[in-house]
Amino acid sequence: AGLHLVHPLPEAHRAGRVRTELARGRSVTEAIYDAGFSSNSRFYERADRVLGMKPGSFRDGGAGTTIRFAVGQCLLGAILVAQSERGVCAILLGDDAERLVQDLQDRFPKACMLGGDAAFESVVARVVGMVEQPALGLDLPLDIRGTAFQQRVWQALQQIPPGKTATYSAIAERIGAPRAVRAVARACAANPLAVAIPCHRVVRRNGDLSGYRWGIDRKRTLLDREAASGG
Repeated sequence: AGLHLVHPLPEAHRAGRVRTELARGRSVTEAIYDAGFSSNSRFYERADRVLGMKPGSFRDGGAGTTIRFAVGQCLLGAILVAQSERGVCAILLGDDAERLVQDLQDRFPKACMLGGDAAFESVVARVVGMVEQPALGLDLPLDIRGTAFQQRVWQALQQIPPGKTATYSAIAERIGAPRAVRAVARACAANPLAVAIPCHRVVRRNGDLSGYRWGIDRKRTLLDREAASGG
């Protein structure tokens, strides 16, 4: 009684539909039902995990979220570290500091961006230490924002030990989606937390390094350093 059919879409697909509809300005209720969730309550049970924030905040481009950030230098070049109230939400690498800041702003266009103060320098220092010696790990909370599928991939990446690699197909198998190799590669490319979520440890079946959001040379440097240090 009271049961009604919903679109038979996997949760990751439905989550993507919600994100798309919210970005178009649809109401939260319309987006939830159009994506195939059977009720508001079922979606809200998963909303924080699916979107990384409450649905209204996602639709508003991070409105209501305060993000502190700073750009520094590390052995891989420029590094941007950003932290929300929930934890480190971005670790971006590159050659151009301004481009890194633009990348952060594009990800959270309506968030309140604040330059890091003196206290924030310790956060940046700990992140730089982790980037330069990944085996140390990062003893800071992470604010991981992504779709349900991306979250599954990123969780699997965090299980790859320093000094080891895994193939895209192995990650797809590990998350129970063996045919989703390309989707796994896209999730790796969308990772906003360099090294903390170690997408650099994912390689092609033949061992080729393939693509890396922050450049093949950085990927090779990270892997070489991990191998040389025994992890």
